[in-house]
Amino acid sequence: FLSPKLESKTKGKLQKQICRVILDHFDKQYTAELGNAWSSVRDVLTSPLCWQHSILLNRFSPCTELENSLCVQGYHPAFQGGLPYLPAALKCYIRRTPGRFPAQKHQAGKLKEYYLLNAASLLPVLALEVKDGENVLDLCAAPGGKSVAVLQCACPGQFHCNEYDDLRARWLEETIESFIPRPLINSIMVSKLDGRHIGDLKPELYDKVLVDTPCSNDRSWLFSSDIHQATLRVIQRKELSCLQFQLLRSAIKALRPGGSLVYSTCTLSKAENSDVINLILNSCSNVMPVDISEMGRAVSQEFTFLDGLQQHELLVLPERGRAWGPMYVAKLKKI
Repeated sequence: FLSPKLESKTKGKLQKQICRVILDHFDKQYTAELGNAWSSVRDVLTSPLCWQHSILLNRFSPCTELENSLCVQGYHPAFQGGLPYLPAALKCYIRRTPGRFPAQKHQAGKLKEYYLLNAASLLPVLALEVKDGENVLDLCAAPGGKSVAVLQCACPGQFHCNEYDDLRARWLEETIESFIPRPLINSIMVSKLDGRHIGDLKPELYDKVLVDTPCSNDRSWLFSSDIHQATLRVIQRKELSCLQFQLLRSAIKALRPGGSLVYSTCTLSKAENSDVINLILNSCSNVMPVDISEMGRAVSQEFTFLDGLQQHELLVLPERGRAWGPMYVAKLKKI
């Protein structure tokens, strides 16, 4: 942790960057939704210097020296057994203390050795339980971290990575090029379709679908530099749940009977999380919830979860020393 003096000094600087419009909105909503838990979560979200980053190793560019170096620096494997699904090839390192590991630059023709991400971002991938040969759809794939993680776990028969936004689609393509070898890239389809229509275009084609949906990203929104943009975000936030519902409904259409789907967001908002899933369960008779509580119990040493949710959902709450999340995960199966 930072020394009290340094933390006080840096917190003063960072406080000036926090968008008051967003913070006031969050205070009102999350005090009502999270109760006493909001105070400690708020403390983490407004203090970026206590944020932590995990290091996902790239199995297609192995480096023994890197693993040894990480151990020397106090990193340890994030997932150490007991999970229902934990492929041996998936290697992610974390440590309790904050600080960012240096990022690797994109170099054409050269694979990166690791990907930096919030460790909670791997929970949707672990919940999806992809196996070799399965047809997989990553519906809202950019910037590509979860797509890369899927490929650390298994080799899908077909892997369809979709991103509607042009700029983010280019980011996705660069990520895939940076981490995946050429022969395997040729088996990955990257598209820029409207995710709301993929279910109609490709009905019942996929064994597994990941819906890491666009959401009100709590971490980044708090540091909105433009007050006008921040005000618009608060207004437009109410519309996100409609988009998320439409994306989920499309994903269900794209899923074959017996296939499973994982829905995830990086927001604490109940309207974008449990409410969306409940609406889907109440309106779609061909899906049922899947219990992921065993996965939650297996990683409870590393992650703090919100109490009181149903067995098919998890919500990671950031706290000091375990500053992962927010990350909401829910799993459904098509009947």
